[in-house]
This record gives sequence, structure tokens and C-alpha cells, in this order.
Amino acid sequence: MREKDEFVLVFDSGLGGLSVLRELTQVLPGERFLYFGDSANAPYGTRPTQEVRRLTLEAIGSFMPRGVKAIVVACNTATAAAIEALREAYPNKIVIGMEPALKLAADRHRGGRILVMATNVTLREAKFCALMDRFSAESRVVPLPCPGLVEFVEAGQLDTPELRAYLASLLEPVLARGADAIVLGCTHFPFLRPLIQELAGPQVEILDGGHGTALQTRRRLEAEGLLRESTQGLVELYNSLGTPEILQRSAGLLGL
Repeated sequence: MREKDEFVLVFDSGLGGLSVLRELTQVLPGERFLYFGDSANAPYGTRPTQEVRRLTLEAIGSFMPRGVKAIVVACNTATAAAIEALREAYPNKIVIGMEPALKLAADRHRGGRILVMATNVTLREAKFCALMDRFSAESRVVPLPCPGLVEFVEAGQLDTPELRAYLASLLEPVLARGADAIVLGCTHFPFLRPLIQELAGPQVEILDGGHGTALQTRRRLEAEGLLRESTQGLVELYNSLGTPEILQRSAGLLGL
């Protein structure tokens, strides 16, 4: 039987899911969160789908004995590769995945040109292809693979000359043809939002799915009667690298 005081487990391939955890702690300030980032195996976005699925299931499975009432897969790549397998493995748990905020972008910019920045795995999986097909009739959706971008965040490089040069090489060719919105389809990318906004210009709206995922988590906990009735929450941070440096970087990104 699930209890209100059990944990919400938040999983990511590394540090990116901290952008989602930040939203979760604001929407659910009384909840107890376990966060696990698999930085030792990051990035997931260049790995085969089966390997991403295996790594995700193994990592989440290792935390289930702690007492988990909900699993938030705060990683677009892991969601695309493993969300159905997780729901089959844990049919009595709340399992929530990420989805690029393409619906929100399409609603706000009908007929506009929308760039979706994401990893190769996210963009090639059927889940995203179906999402893109759904909104391509009303907006021009442009997938933009961003190999190598996750590594900058993992290394704590959020504004360096090398990062600026790399982002410019990615964005300038597509922005030259115009853009109304950019969807950040990887949870690492919101940490780069200020720099992406600077390169794109103030007229381009930048969106991500973190806040929507937090709201969905709250709705599911309320519906199951599992919302923790407390004003004092808890966050425990874990990382497969296990070094003081990576945990300090995690706390810094979260704002602790």
C-alpha cells in the first residue's frame, strides 16, 4: 500500500533533471524527493535505445526499496526509450515522463516556425515523431539535433566561449530562416536558456516541459490521495559518479 510519506523519485541521465526538480519543489513544496542523476553514463542521447532502456530500469529499480510512490522520468531521452517499460514494471506506481512542450508552442504560435532542440534519441523515437506529426499541420516544426550539448551542462559550462561558439553553429543556420519559438526538448537545456535566448533574440519564445510535468505530478498525487500534507519538504541528491564535486554542482544547479 502506498503512503503519503513515501518518496517521489526523480530520475535523469545526469544533471538535466534538476531543472524539472526545481519546478517540482516549487509546485510541491511539502513532498519528499529522491533525485538520481546517472552522470557516469551520460549522455543518454547518443546511446542505442535498448541501452537507454536498460540503464533507466536498473537505476530506478535500485531506489524502489526506499519506498517510492511516484516516479518522474525527468529526461526526454529516457522517457522516449523506457516509459512504457517502466509502466509495465511498476503498474501500481505513478509513472510520469517528459514530453517536449510542442503542444504549448503550437497553441501559442499557430502557423509559426518552431524549432525543437533535443538529443538524437528523443528525435528519432516514435513518441516524438507522433507528436511532431500531430502539430505539423498547423505549425512548421523543425527538429534540431544537438549532439554534444548535454556534455557542456554536465561539465558545469553554462556560459563559456566554447559553448557560445557551439550554440551559434547550431542555431544561426536555422534561425536565419526565421523562428517564432524554440522548444527545449532536453531537460539539460533549460540551464542554457539565457544564452539560447541571447542568440535567438527577444522575439523568439523559449519553452520547456518542466513546469507542465510538475503540475501533472501534482494532479496525479492529488487524484490518488497521495499528496503529502506538510509544509516541510525534503530533497536527497544522488549521482552515479558519487563525487563531492558532482553533488556540489547538483546542489548549485538546484539552487540549494
